[in-house]
Amino acid sequence: MDGNGRWAKARGLPRTDGHTAGEENLAAVVRAAVKRDVGWLTAFGFSTENWIRPRREVRHILGLHEKLFGRVAELNELNVRIQWIGRPFDSPTAKTPRFVQRAIAKAIADTAQNTGMTLTIAFDYGSCTELATAAQRIIADRVPATAENLQERLYLPDLPDVDVLVRTSGELRISNFLLWQINGSTVYFTEKAWPDFDAAELDAALALLPTG
Repeated sequence: MDGNGRWAKARGLPRTDGHTAGEENLAAVVRAAVKRDVGWLTAFGFSTENWIRPRREVRHILGLHEKLFGRVAELNELNVRIQWIGRPFDSPTAKTPRFVQRAIAKAIADTAQNTGMTLTIAFDYGSCTELATAAQRIIADRVPATAENLQERLYLPDLPDVDVLVRTSGELRISNFLLWQINGSTVYFTEKAWPDFDAAELDAALALLPTG
């Protein structure tokens, strides 16, 4: 969900306003995805590298994610199950604050019975860290270093491979996001910043899905 800060700057607004607009737009995209029978939607909310941002900006983003995971009533109305992917809370390198941890755990529990779309929020997530953790688990479990064994030790082993990866804000690169899971996926690049990513953009991305 890239370009929140640039979206705000272009409008003479503080970066925090861009993040607020981005969080609200995620809710709109979730609603649009549900209408289109999307089975799985994963959003890169906050990376392991984002902690170096200015403290005020980080505090604002943390508050937005607490709010995001608190939208349980809306998620239940949409029959959306929420889950989270990121560094395990008991990891010595994890940085997710307790109040966000509580919001994540409550949202997962309160939407666990929903049978519609699965919304996965990546928070304190980095794919390189995920792969390194999976490799460490292979060593600790003393099993062969195979692709299957690594897959089983990812943060969310049952998360399906990505069909379409969306990159907003004119960024023509792949970030540290689901690097294992995007193998072979189609990439949809758009000049629009995340707060402006709308249903029409979603349709254009979904049009890249293979047919048949």
